Amino acid sequence: MSLLFTRTAAALAFLLIACVSNAVTPGAPLETAPPNVPEFKPAFPGQTRAPGVKSNTAVQVTEIASGFNKPWAIAFLPDRRMLVTEKPTGALYIVTPDGKKSAPVSGLPAVDGRNQGGLMDVEIAPDYAQSGLIYWSYYEPRQGGNGLSVARARLVDGAPPRVEGGQVIFRMQPTLESTLHAGGRMVFAPDGTLFITLGERSVLAGRVQARDLQSHFGKIVRINPDGSVPSDNPFVGRTGARPEIWSLGHRNILSAALDGQKRLWIVEMGPRGGDELNLVGKAKDYGWPTIGYGEEYSGARIHESTQGPGMEQPVYYWDPVISPSGMTIYSGDLFPEWRGNIFIGGLSKLALVRLVMKDDRVVGEEWLLRDVDDRIREVVQGPEGALYVLTDARNGRLLKITPR
Repeated sequence: MSLLFTRTAAALAFLLIACVSNAVTPGAPLETAPPNVPEFKPAFPGQTRAPGVKSNTAVQVTEIASGFNKPWAIAFLPDRRMLVTEKPTGALYIVTPDGKKSAPVSGLPAVDGRNQGGLMDVEIAPDYAQSGLIYWSYYEPRQGGNGLSVARARLVDGAPPRVEGGQVIFRMQPTLESTLHAGGRMVFAPDGTLFITLGERSVLAGRVQARDLQSHFGKIVRINPDGSVPSDNPFVGRTGARPEIWSLGHRNILSAALDGQKRLWIVEMGPRGGDELNLVGKAKDYGWPTIGYGEEYSGARIHESTQGPGMEQPVYYWDPVISPSGMTIYSGDLFPEWRGNIFIGGLSKLALVRLVMKDDRVVGEEWLLRDVDDRIREVVQGPEGALYVLTDARNGRLLKITPR
């Protein structure tokens, strides 16, 4: 698949090849490296290493803006301007469709920007046209450590733009000293509730809480837009359970999106092997750290088994990993052949990963943007049906993908 990459600022165009190699045999899995844990076998056919596929549509990749310091998330305003977050600096920018970048939005709280921390996701309220509210997730510095928090405020245009009336509506508990694995993706459901993905903080003291209902670690939580708890959450009223919890047994979720049936899908990072695509169900237990398909970075064993009673299997997994971050499920008109496909930013894979789905199973996989040669942090679908991605670098770029 040929890609035409247009650098807006430099007016420089060059061709990119989206597949790994022209030598790839059609239908063969794209991954040819041996798995890190070869003794772990898939639970059903097609759970890993799906056939490689190629898109029929040639696409153009246009650089909209650059100079972001490790950008993390994109959200579209109703007028097609974009909110873009910078992870380590805690800065939020407004970017016009032609690439003009505002001064940083003032009024946001301080973030703990060390390592994986900082300012993470941003979303606009479902009633933004009336309320003007935006929501953001961030590593909040606290006494005794930090934790992921979600805040909301009214966005006010100006020079510079600012937020007013800021309010923290959710705080991950307990507080822990860790600069790793706090999650941070947010997704508004059709009923107006807000899903927030949370990691298990990586350190062993946090990891062991991923299936513990007294802790937010390793969970997806669901709250109302004001931070209150929906009465139909699965663990409301259960002694010893935090009522915000929707699902449990996750490692670190940086990718989440709704499909055409408004179901929540996530991709979570595994350790050395074992990235997982999961269809999230109410009160479901996804097994981390009891079961999984990876191992410690040292090569030490984490799991004795890949399956366990009462624990869900991933729809798909990668070993070796792609290191997923950012996710959208395509529903636009610009690329008819992509409708219903899942797109995932690949950090270690240096690719935009496309999954072709059929009956909730992965039947094909494609690695796009390989010649961009950068970590893909975020992917969203724009209002006109284009895909927008962020590259994860100190000179991070905002790229737009359209048919050529």
